[in-house]
Amino acid sequence: MTFLLQPLKFQGSCKSAPIFVQILGNLVASSKGNWKGDKDQWILFADIEGLVVEGGGEINGQGSSWWEHKGSRPTALKFKSCNNLRLSGLTHVDSPMAHIHINDCNYATISSLRINAPESSPNTDGIDVGGSSNVVIQDCLIATGDDCIAISSGTSNIRISGIDCGPGHGISIGSLGKDGETATVENVCVQNCNFRGTTNGARIKTWQGGSGYARMITFHGITLDNVENPIIIDQLYNGGDSDKAKDHKSSAVEVSNVMYSNFVGTSKSEYGVDFRCSERVPCTDIFLRDVKIATASSGSGQVAQGQCLNVRGASTLAVPGLECLALTTDILSSPQLPEQTCMLAQSVQPRTQPMQDPIWEFESGGKRLTVSNVILLISFISFVTYSFR
Repeated sequence: MTFLLQPLKFQGSCKSAPIFVQILGNLVASSKGNWKGDKDQWILFADIEGLVVEGGGEINGQGSSWWEHKGSRPTALKFKSCNNLRLSGLTHVDSPMAHIHINDCNYATISSLRINAPESSPNTDGIDVGGSSNVVIQDCLIATGDDCIAISSGTSNIRISGIDCGPGHGISIGSLGKDGETATVENVCVQNCNFRGTTNGARIKTWQGGSGYARMITFHGITLDNVENPIIIDQLYNGGDSDKAKDHKSSAVEVSNVMYSNFVGTSKSEYGVDFRCSERVPCTDIFLRDVKIATASSGSGQVAQGQCLNVRGASTLAVPGLECLALTTDILSSPQLPEQTCMLAQSVQPRTQPMQDPIWEFESGGKRLTVSNVILLISFISFVTYSFR
């Protein structure tokens, strides 16, 4: 079944966890010309404890009518202040802006999603995470016109694994520090991911003039297939051509304790590793281990090049090698090694129960309201919010 939806809000507070929402049909947003209401997001879940959103349905944002629009465009699905969240199984297509936004959530698991938008679609991030902690993102297929996953300020204890990304702009920490912002990101693990034909692979991007830190970050077990910038730290990010940016600000977001290990594959460009850091706030404790990146165009496994600016750290068994990183055979002895980030406890998993049968189901304190289709759901939304507070 297919349902056409105008903007919809599920607004708490609602603390009687767990609360289940199952989507089996196809939800389709109105086109830009027929849009009514909030342009910040299409579907919003806010301040709901123990929320579970699952099913084999599709969320179609009808983004093509928005992509040429220069003004505000809505995120398709947003979760705000939803602790112990679980989202899984859905297909997300053609959002006007980002497909999924996780904001101010503590303990969340996002898994087994398919996210698709054309490579040319602007700002159609797959999953954005901001102001959140203890988040697991795993086993997703993401193809978009922007970052497959973006981690923004205020995040900590993030574990990402089993992501197949491409096309898109890779998995990014940032951007951070825009307009003088103080930004914080720490304890992030990205492991066992594939990048196919993406603009970037493992990326950290910060604006000049910001402050704060991005630290204790690990990228491990990464496969690259024709990736433009496989490994990149860009402290001179300006939203456009960073190659022409000048290092003229007195402050920057500090990037430190970053590990890149077990990378293999090909670079579309001549550079496999590109570190561009601030002279005043250089990148420190940057580690490369077991990295082997060749150029895709050579056809003969020619080693990609590396370039670096204002970087301090160490490398072992890394190709390309970088003169700015000290060569060592004992990188594991470093007291600053961030790789323990990838050993997050299983308690990160939200404490929720398996899904039930109805298309949409709200459960609270032994009470249950089942609605057999989305039209009735909209009619009952005020009643549900009032009854289960």
